[in-house]
Amino acid sequence: MINKNIIKIRKELDKLDDLFLNILKKRTNLVSKILANKKFKKDIVDKKRISIILKNINRKSRKKKIDPKITKDIWKAMIRSYINFEIRNFKKR
Repeated sequence: MINKNIIKIRKELDKLDDLFLNILKKRTNLVSKILANKKFKKDIVDKKRISIILKNINRKSRKKKIDPKITKDIWKAMIRSYINFEIRNFKKR
């Protein structure tokens, strides 16, 4: 049996996914601009910056009453993906 409530909620999730993709496009463009300013491949991974980002996400997640484990996992995956993106797209100068 088809649950109409689930279908309705999934349509809302699909709309959010579309918005999220637009945000990821903007983020990717910004990361590309940052990458264009990096002179050495070793500059791609900034552990201090990553630590600050994860601490801020944890704090903001708690404030917004979002499970911080979820947001930490998402941000770690996103950071790892963008590091891989930068490595793939780095051009020696």
